[in-house]
Amino acid sequence: MDIKVKWFYRLGFFLLLFAVLFIFIKLKPLWKPIVDVIIEATVPFIVAAFIAYLLHPIVKELSDRGIKQWVSVLIIYVLFFAIIGTAIFKGTPVFIRQLRDLSENAPVFLKQYERWVHFVEEETEGWPITFQQQVEQSFQAFDRSVERLVEKAVDTVFWLADKLFLIILIPFIAFYMLKDVDDLKASFFRLIPKRWKEQTIAFIRDVDHSLGNYIRGQFIVCGTVGMASAFGFWFIDLDYPLLFGTLIGATNVIPYFGPIIGAIPVVIVAATKSFQMILFVIVIIFGIQFLEANILSPVIVGKSLKMHPLLIIFSILIGGEIGGIVGLIVAVPFVAIIKTAVKQLIGQIRKQSI
Repeated sequence: MDIKVKWFYRLGFFLLLFAVLFIFIKLKPLWKPIVDVIIEATVPFIVAAFIAYLLHPIVKELSDRGIKQWVSVLIIYVLFFAIIGTAIFKGTPVFIRQLRDLSENAPVFLKQYERWVHFVEEETEGWPITFQQQVEQSFQAFDRSVERLVEKAVDTVFWLADKLFLIILIPFIAFYMLKDVDDLKASFFRLIPKRWKEQTIAFIRDVDHSLGNYIRGQFIVCGTVGMASAFGFWFIDLDYPLLFGTLIGATNVIPYFGPIIGAIPVVIVAATKSFQMILFVIVIIFGIQFLEANILSPVIVGKSLKMHPLLIIFSILIGGEIGGIVGLIVAVPFVAIIKTAVKQLIGQIRKQSI
């Protein structure tokens, strides 16, 4: 009888949960505008917190050497934004010029892509119908993906222009976060009940140890890969070297699939010049990726996440399906946090069972 009552309560709980979710979804037109406002207001704080998180170890190192906290923050801030500002000031005109040239020559690259498609269709004409249909569907899916990517890129540019004031606020928010990091941490830990405080501190420490090293290392690796790619493309006289170097560096943040995504447009542009240029581009990309995988990443990032490659690939596939490009980027860190949380939970359960 007790078992039946338990199952009855469980069934009732799940039915109630589904009913609440159903009503919540139906009321989306009412709560979505409120959520959008909250998200818009919190995005600058999230980005600022991310910048503060990246710079905090350097600030802490200077503070440990006897330099006052606010002075340490000011020194790092001036250096960090001086480097970023110089890069933007020097690189933006070149970047915009190359982007404008690329957009003007887009019809040429489109024709080259169409020739590729036509060539593949001719070569596979005598193959089984099922395979031909699969090839055609693959090209159609690729076309749709590129179209969506371009639309999102344009929307992002307009969004950034519209939110210029919020973007300007980010450095100031990050400054105060870095300056008052100890007070902010103390305030946060005061909100946690005493019985959960030890576990929470251990969880944050583990996440910071693995994920922090990974994120900071990835920034250095991606920046190095981007600069090396840009120099390589400039050396072989490929068009738009800075633009493509930035693309290769940015997509390199996506494990395994990123270099392939970044290489596709570079190879298409190289194909408009000569077959030799395609070979040069492939050699440069593969050479840099080999150095990144065997030297840069092991030294700078190491095995900080301690995740199996299959789990990483699975995370990327799920992340890409759910969140698109953003999902591809945040999938691995998100799964790393879940993995740490599960590990902490299992450890806590084992302690209680003893």
